[in-house]
Amino acid sequence: MQSAGLMMFWFVVVLALIPATLWLLKRSGWQPKGAVPAAHSIKTLAQLGLGPGQRIMTIEVGQGAEATRLVIGVTAHSIQTLHVLHAGAGQPAFAQALAQQVNHAAAAAAVQGDAA
Repeated sequence: MQSAGLMMFWFVVVLALIPATLWLLKRSGWQPKGAVPAAHSIKTLAQLGLGPGQRIMTIEVGQGAEATRLVIGVTAHSIQTLHVLHAGAGQPAFAQALAQQVNHAAAAAAVQGDAA
């Protein structure tokens, strides 16, 4: 009888040690070798709300010279890549292309407004 009580005691001790060990690992910041912390590998650079549950986001994936910027469309049901800017690609070229599209859309709207 006494050995059953002792076994139950050690069973409870082992069960209590599992969450305590996990908590200590989390607090210490330990990670498996080769793991990249999620906070450092993905950054949100900008976002624009389009409607309820819909937005366009610019995110950066990776670090340093291997970083890639993505323009993504996010809805409640899906995430879709709209544009990819790889490392080494010129930022001004993307900004110029975006400005041209905005100017083109504004000119088209002005022409439609004059026609009405």
